Amino acid sequence: MPLLADLQQRVARAVVTGDGELVATTLLGGADPRQRLRIHQRHYETSLTNALRERYPATVWLAGVDLVTAAASAYVRERPPRTPCIAEYGGDFAQFLAGYGRAAALPYLRSFAELEHAVADVSIATDVPPLTWPEVANIDPERLLDLHLTLQPGLRYLHSAWGVDELMTMYLADSAPATFVLPEADTLVEIRGARGTVCMTRLDARTFAFRAALHSGRSIGAAAEIALERDETFDAGSALVQLTQAGLATRLFNASGGAIS
Repeated sequence: MPLLADLQQRVARAVVTGDGELVATTLLGGADPRQRLRIHQRHYETSLTNALRERYPATVWLAGVDLVTAAASAYVRERPPRTPCIAEYGGDFAQFLAGYGRAAALPYLRSFAELEHAVADVSIATDVPPLTWPEVANIDPERLLDLHLTLQPGLRYLHSAWGVDELMTMYLADSAPATFVLPEADTLVEIRGARGTVCMTRLDARTFAFRAALHSGRSIGAAAEIALERDETFDAGSALVQLTQAGLATRLFNASGGAIS
Protein backbone atom coordinates (compact mmCIF):
# COMPACT_ATOMS: atom_id res chain seq x y z
CA MET A 1 0.00 0.00 0.00
CA PRO A 2 1.57 3.36 -1.01
CA LEU A 3 2.05 6.10 1.54
CA LEU A 4 -0.80 8.62 1.76
CA ALA A 5 1.31 11.50 0.38
CA ASP A 6 2.44 9.37 -2.57
CA LEU A 7 -1.12 8.25 -3.25
CA GLN A 8 -2.39 11.83 -3.14
CA GLN A 9 0.27 12.90 -5.63
CA ARG A 10 -0.59 10.05 -7.99
CA VAL A 11 -4.31 10.83 -7.81
CA ALA A 12 -3.60 14.50 -8.48
CA ARG A 13 -1.47 13.62 -11.53
CA ALA A 14 -4.16 11.23 -12.76
CA VAL A 15 -6.82 13.93 -12.50
CA VAL A 16 -4.65 16.57 -14.18
CA THR A 17 -3.26 14.41 -16.98
CA GLY A 18 -6.29 12.18 -17.49
CA ASP A 19 -4.11 9.08 -17.18
CA GLY A 20 -6.07 6.65 -14.99
CA GLU A 21 -3.30 4.05 -15.16
CA LEU A 22 -1.38 6.07 -12.57
CA VAL A 23 -3.82 4.90 -9.88
CA ALA A 24 -5.48 1.93 -11.56
CA THR A 25 -4.35 -0.58 -8.93
CA THR A 26 -5.78 1.48 -6.06
CA LEU A 27 -9.25 2.10 -7.54
CA LEU A 28 -11.73 -0.11 -5.72
CA GLY A 29 -15.49 -0.58 -5.36
CA GLY A 30 -18.40 -0.54 -7.76
CA ALA A 31 -18.74 -2.01 -11.22
CA ASP A 32 -16.37 0.54 -12.79
CA PRO A 33 -14.25 2.48 -10.26
CA ARG A 34 -12.41 4.23 -13.10
CA GLN A 35 -15.65 5.94 -14.03
CA ARG A 36 -15.58 7.80 -10.70
CA LEU A 37 -12.08 9.00 -11.50
CA ARG A 38 -13.23 10.19 -14.92
CA ILE A 39 -15.95 12.25 -13.20
CA HIS A 40 -13.25 14.04 -11.16
CA GLN A 41 -11.14 14.50 -14.28
CA ARG A 42 -14.03 16.10 -16.18
CA HIS A 43 -14.95 18.29 -13.21
CA TYR A 44 -11.34 19.46 -12.83
CA GLU A 45 -10.95 20.42 -16.48
CA THR A 46 -14.42 21.91 -16.84
CA SER A 47 -14.27 24.05 -13.71
CA LEU A 48 -10.87 25.54 -14.52
CA THR A 49 -11.72 26.03 -18.19
CA ASN A 50 -14.88 27.88 -17.21
CA ALA A 51 -12.97 29.96 -14.67
CA LEU A 52 -10.49 31.06 -17.34
CA ARG A 53 -13.17 31.79 -19.91
CA GLU A 54 -15.19 33.81 -17.40
CA ARG A 55 -12.12 35.83 -16.49
CA TYR A 56 -11.64 36.85 -20.13
CA PRO A 57 -15.12 37.86 -21.37
CA ALA A 58 -13.73 40.66 -23.56
CA THR A 59 -11.28 38.25 -25.19
CA VAL A 60 -14.17 35.86 -25.82
CA TRP A 61 -16.07 38.79 -27.37
CA LEU A 62 -13.12 39.52 -29.65
CA ALA A 63 -11.82 36.06 -30.58
CA GLY A 64 -14.90 33.89 -30.16
CA VAL A 65 -16.00 31.50 -27.45
CA ASP A 66 -14.87 28.36 -29.32
CA LEU A 67 -11.27 29.50 -29.69
CA VAL A 68 -10.92 30.75 -26.12
CA THR A 69 -12.58 27.65 -24.67
CA ALA A 70 -10.34 25.29 -26.66
CA ALA A 71 -7.24 27.24 -25.64
CA ALA A 72 -8.35 27.29 -22.00
CA SER A 73 -8.89 23.52 -22.00
CA ALA A 74 -5.41 22.97 -23.45
CA TYR A 75 -3.93 25.41 -20.92
CA VAL A 76 -5.57 23.55 -18.02
CA ARG A 77 -4.09 20.25 -19.19
CA GLU A 78 -0.61 21.65 -19.74
CA ARG A 79 -0.36 24.13 -16.85
CA PRO A 80 -2.18 22.96 -13.74
CA PRO A 81 -2.65 25.36 -10.81
CA ARG A 82 0.28 25.80 -8.43
CA THR A 83 -1.72 27.56 -5.71
CA PRO A 84 -5.15 26.73 -4.23
CA CYS A 85 -6.66 30.08 -5.24
CA ILE A 86 -8.48 29.86 -8.59
CA ALA A 87 -8.63 33.67 -8.77
CA GLU A 88 -4.84 33.68 -9.14
CA TYR A 89 -4.82 31.03 -11.86
CA GLY A 90 -4.02 31.81 -15.48
CA GLY A 91 -1.66 34.76 -15.14
CA ASP A 92 0.14 33.79 -18.36
CA PHE A 93 -2.95 32.62 -20.26
CA ALA A 94 -2.72 35.59 -22.67
CA GLN A 95 0.71 34.41 -23.83
CA PHE A 96 -0.51 30.82 -24.16
CA LEU A 97 -3.62 31.88 -26.07
CA ALA A 98 -1.58 33.93 -28.55
CA GLY A 99 0.25 30.80 -29.70
CA TYR A 100 -2.71 28.46 -29.74
CA GLY A 101 -4.20 27.28 -33.03
CA ARG A 102 -5.66 29.98 -35.27
CA ALA A 103 -5.05 32.57 -32.53
CA ALA A 104 -1.50 32.79 -33.87
CA ALA A 105 -2.95 34.62 -36.87
CA LEU A 106 -4.31 37.38 -34.60
CA PRO A 107 -1.20 39.39 -33.65
CA TYR A 108 -3.13 41.77 -31.40
CA LEU A 109 -4.83 39.08 -29.31
CA ARG A 110 -2.11 38.69 -26.67
CA SER A 111 -1.99 42.42 -25.97
CA PHE A 112 -5.76 42.61 -25.75
CA ALA A 113 -5.94 39.66 -23.35
CA GLU A 114 -3.12 41.13 -21.24
CA LEU A 115 -5.00 44.43 -21.12
CA GLU A 116 -8.16 42.63 -20.02
CA HIS A 117 -6.21 40.83 -17.29
CA ALA A 118 -4.81 44.16 -16.10
CA VAL A 119 -8.23 45.83 -16.15
CA ALA A 120 -9.69 43.01 -14.05
CA ASP A 121 -6.85 43.25 -11.54
CA VAL A 122 -6.97 47.01 -11.02
CA SER A 123 -10.75 47.22 -10.89
CA ILE A 124 -10.77 45.45 -7.52
CA ALA A 125 -7.85 47.40 -6.06
CA THR A 126 -8.19 49.93 -3.26
CA ASP A 127 -6.25 53.19 -3.24
CA VAL A 128 -3.98 53.90 -0.29
CA PRO A 129 -3.05 57.37 1.01
CA PRO A 130 -0.63 58.97 -1.48
CA LEU A 131 2.59 60.79 -0.83
CA THR A 132 2.50 64.56 -1.01
CA TRP A 133 5.03 66.52 -3.01
CA PRO A 134 6.66 68.14 0.09
CA GLU A 135 7.38 64.62 1.44
CA VAL A 136 9.39 63.96 -1.71
CA ALA A 137 10.88 67.44 -2.25
CA ASN A 138 12.30 67.64 1.29
CA ILE A 139 14.70 64.78 0.59
CA ASP A 140 18.22 65.58 -0.64
CA PRO A 141 18.20 65.17 -4.47
CA GLU A 142 21.27 62.91 -4.54
CA ARG A 143 19.78 60.64 -1.89
CA LEU A 144 16.43 60.69 -3.64
CA LEU A 145 17.85 59.10 -6.78
CA ASP A 146 18.81 55.98 -4.82
CA LEU A 147 15.36 55.57 -3.30
CA HIS A 148 12.41 53.53 -4.56
CA LEU A 149 8.74 54.39 -4.83
CA THR A 150 5.72 52.22 -4.19
CA LEU A 151 2.87 53.08 -6.56
CA GLN A 152 -0.86 52.65 -6.06
CA PRO A 153 -1.99 48.98 -6.06
CA GLY A 154 -4.40 49.66 -8.92
CA LEU A 155 -1.76 50.57 -11.49
CA ARG A 156 -0.57 48.53 -14.47
CA TYR A 157 1.44 49.44 -17.56
CA LEU A 158 1.02 47.91 -21.02
CA HIS A 159 3.12 48.37 -24.14
CA SER A 160 1.42 47.12 -27.29
CA ALA A 161 2.04 47.36 -31.02
CA TRP A 162 -1.72 47.75 -31.46
CA GLY A 163 -4.34 50.22 -30.25
CA VAL A 164 -5.99 47.61 -28.06
CA ASP A 165 -7.11 50.24 -25.56
CA GLU A 166 -9.56 51.51 -28.19
CA LEU A 167 -11.03 48.03 -28.52
CA MET A 168 -11.29 47.66 -24.75
CA THR A 169 -12.99 51.03 -24.44
CA MET A 170 -15.58 49.93 -26.98
CA TYR A 171 -16.14 46.66 -25.16
CA LEU A 172 -16.55 48.30 -21.75
CA ALA A 173 -18.95 50.88 -23.19
CA ASP A 174 -20.82 48.22 -25.20
CA SER A 175 -20.53 50.49 -28.22
CA ALA A 176 -18.79 48.45 -30.92
CA PRO A 177 -19.37 49.97 -34.38
CA ALA A 178 -20.49 47.93 -37.37
CA THR A 179 -16.94 48.07 -38.74
CA PHE A 180 -13.65 48.85 -37.04
CA VAL A 181 -10.05 48.76 -38.19
CA LEU A 182 -7.68 48.12 -35.31
CA PRO A 183 -4.81 50.58 -35.65
CA GLU A 184 -1.30 49.16 -35.69
CA ALA A 185 0.56 51.72 -33.63
CA ASP A 186 3.02 51.79 -30.76
CA THR A 187 0.69 52.18 -27.79
CA LEU A 188 1.77 52.88 -24.21
CA VAL A 189 -1.06 52.62 -21.72
CA GLU A 190 -1.35 53.32 -18.02
CA ILE A 191 -4.27 51.39 -16.50
CA ARG A 192 -5.52 52.75 -13.20
CA GLY A 193 -8.39 51.32 -11.20
CA ALA A 194 -9.94 51.30 -7.75
CA ARG A 195 -13.21 50.02 -6.31
CA GLY A 196 -14.73 49.02 -9.62
CA THR A 197 -13.61 52.01 -11.69
CA VAL A 198 -10.98 51.81 -14.43
CA CYS A 199 -9.24 54.49 -16.47
CA MET A 200 -6.89 53.85 -19.39
CA THR A 201 -4.52 56.66 -20.36
CA ARG A 202 -2.00 56.76 -23.17
CA LEU A 203 1.38 58.09 -22.11
CA ASP A 204 4.32 59.47 -24.04
CA ALA A 205 7.37 57.23 -24.28
CA ARG A 206 9.45 58.91 -21.58
CA THR A 207 6.65 59.11 -19.00
CA PHE A 208 5.69 55.50 -19.66
CA ALA A 209 9.29 54.34 -19.36
CA PHE A 210 9.76 56.19 -16.06
CA ARG A 211 6.54 55.02 -14.43
CA ALA A 212 6.76 51.46 -15.69
CA ALA A 213 10.33 51.21 -14.38
CA LEU A 214 9.27 52.49 -10.96
CA HIS A 215 6.37 50.05 -10.97
CA SER A 216 8.74 47.17 -11.70
CA GLY A 217 10.87 48.07 -8.66
CA ARG A 218 13.63 50.22 -10.15
CA SER A 219 15.06 53.08 -8.10
CA ILE A 220 14.13 56.64 -9.02
CA GLY A 221 17.57 57.19 -10.52
CA ALA A 222 17.49 53.97 -12.55
CA ALA A 223 13.98 54.77 -13.79
CA ALA A 224 15.13 58.24 -14.81
CA GLU A 225 18.03 56.77 -16.79
CA ILE A 226 15.64 54.47 -18.66
CA ALA A 227 13.41 57.44 -19.47
CA LEU A 228 16.41 59.48 -20.65
CA GLU A 229 17.25 56.69 -23.10
CA ARG A 230 13.81 57.24 -24.64
CA ASP A 231 14.05 61.02 -24.63
CA GLU A 232 17.13 63.04 -23.70
CA THR A 233 14.92 65.98 -22.68
CA PHE A 234 13.31 63.96 -19.87
CA ASP A 235 13.12 65.92 -16.59
CA ALA A 236 12.99 63.60 -13.58
CA GLY A 237 11.94 66.42 -11.24
CA SER A 238 8.91 67.33 -13.31
CA ALA A 239 8.03 63.68 -13.72
CA LEU A 240 8.08 63.18 -9.95
CA VAL A 241 5.88 66.24 -9.45
CA GLN A 242 3.34 64.91 -11.95
CA LEU A 243 3.43 61.46 -10.35
CA THR A 244 2.80 62.73 -6.82
CA GLN A 245 0.22 65.31 -7.82
CA ALA A 246 -1.71 62.56 -9.57
CA GLY A 247 -1.73 60.62 -6.29
CA LEU A 248 0.11 57.65 -7.80
CA ALA A 249 3.06 57.42 -5.38
CA THR A 250 2.38 56.01 -1.93
CA ARG A 251 5.68 55.24 -0.21
CA LEU A 252 9.38 56.01 -0.38
CA PHE A 253 11.84 53.35 0.72
CA ASN A 254 15.50 52.45 0.41
CA ALA A 255 17.10 49.49 -1.33
CA SER A 256 16.73 47.28 1.75
CA GLY A 257 13.02 48.06 1.99
CA GLY A 258 13.25 50.44 4.93
CA ALA A 259 10.81 53.33 5.09
CA ILE A 260 12.11 56.88 4.73
CA SER A 261 11.26 59.10 7.65
